[in-house]
Amino acid sequence: MKRNQLEILSHEEIQLIHENSLNLLQTLGIRVESEEARALLLKNGAFSSSHSRNNFILFPPELIEEQLKKVPKEFTLWGPEGINPVKVNLKSQIFSTFGAATKMHDPDRKKTIRKSTLQDLANQIKVVNKLSNIDVSHLDVWANDVPFTQLHCHSILEWAKYSHKPFGMACFGRTASQDMINMASIVSGGNKELIKKPKLLGVFNPTSPLILPQILLNGLFIFAKNNQPINITSAAGAGSTAPVTLAGLLVQTNMEILASIVLTQLINPGAPVLYGSTNTIMDPVTGNMAYGSIEFGLITAAFAQLAHFYEIPSKGSGTLTDSKCFDIQNGFERYLTLAHAVEAGHNYITCAGTYESSISEAYELLIIDDELIGMMKREMEGIRVNSESLASEEIKNIVSQSKNFLGTKHSVKNTRKEIYIPNIIDRKRRGAWKKEGGKDILTRAREKVNMILEEDYPSKLDLTMESNLNEYLKKVASRTLEDYQKLEDMESSDISGDLPGI
Repeated sequence: MKRNQLEILSHEEIQLIHENSLNLLQTLGIRVESEEARALLLKNGAFSSSHSRNNFILFPPELIEEQLKKVPKEFTLWGPEGINPVKVNLKSQIFSTFGAATKMHDPDRKKTIRKSTLQDLANQIKVVNKLSNIDVSHLDVWANDVPFTQLHCHSILEWAKYSHKPFGMACFGRTASQDMINMASIVSGGNKELIKKPKLLGVFNPTSPLILPQILLNGLFIFAKNNQPINITSAAGAGSTAPVTLAGLLVQTNMEILASIVLTQLINPGAPVLYGSTNTIMDPVTGNMAYGSIEFGLITAAFAQLAHFYEIPSKGSGTLTDSKCFDIQNGFERYLTLAHAVEAGHNYITCAGTYESSISEAYELLIIDDELIGMMKREMEGIRVNSESLASEEIKNIVSQSKNFLGTKHSVKNTRKEIYIPNIIDRKRRGAWKKEGGKDILTRAREKVNMILEEDYPSKLDLTMESNLNEYLKKVASRTLEDYQKLEDMESSDISGDLPGI
């Protein structure tokens, strides 16, 4: 069996993108907003730009090449109890949720949509816990009913109570990231155990064009020092925050990712990272980012090749759609984006369960995406060709006896090896389908969600651990916005972003 990966770029084209990236990093550089990060870079061979641009740092090629050698080719994530390891490497295909959903699909509402709550996050974690093809939970559902400055801690608490899988969250800043590390350490039985068995995946997004923002750099330091893997993902739009040409976008965002990776290795040599992309195009008609576009798929596939050129595990986004409802557009866009990520060989693939450019979430889509991922896994297995699967003797025996292949020993032995058996896809004849209610796939998915959420789902935490986590949450709740600004060194600066969500 030979199953070729999807390749968008030739080796010569990858080399051109690499060389142009290194040249621009050396002559143009990247704006690094954190004084701590600039000092570390300058100490290790980077240079300040001689131009008037504020806080641009130049990266010599030898600095980049030296630090890239330190990036591990494999790392492992663990569930909160230190079980259920998830290995990410250059050959893996791990699937996860991920998004920024502030709205939830609600079929009981007239508009079928509402603001998301903390209970929605807890329910999403419970549903993901039951799915066989989605390996990692993320903070996709952003609770509108808790203060934003406490959201990260509420999220860690819900994860610790209900999940058996690792958890991904953004590098919200030095303070919030340290809170997440502290709470995960309580769950792990100490910080040393958390470092030994990482349970959190940090998410770091450079700001295009060519900015490493202070608030996220503050968090990057915390995650890297504590050896929690970091998903370094650029999220530019061709024609708005990056050149309209896809090759130009690849060069610019490659610069952003390489500079970020260099920094992680200077903070903690051997810090595990993902080389990631959520890059897309700006839609020329609306000016919006088009996450369901064919160009999104092309860019995603190209980034898998670039990551593997650097021998770094890659992160791609799949199941993304711009559709606001559950229509054919939603279906073909989520399959299109998933197929490009899987077939190009991305090692960690995100965004299950989201729609509307990942700002809305539906439990039903988690069920459907789990099915889609199962089908894509089967595709990547290809066709098995050996003496058993060629079935020459089986064909002779059946034909000589004027029988068919139903129920033979060969069929029983090989059916599950050869055929993916779906859970919610309907293949019945119309009569049988109507007799069972004539349900569409969304209804069947909703029924499965209801079955999961109707189960008894008590907290896994013992009373002492849950009490310790709640005490920590009270401490976080006492902080003011001014406290955060002071803790993040953002009291009086001209940096490009405010505290996230404020």
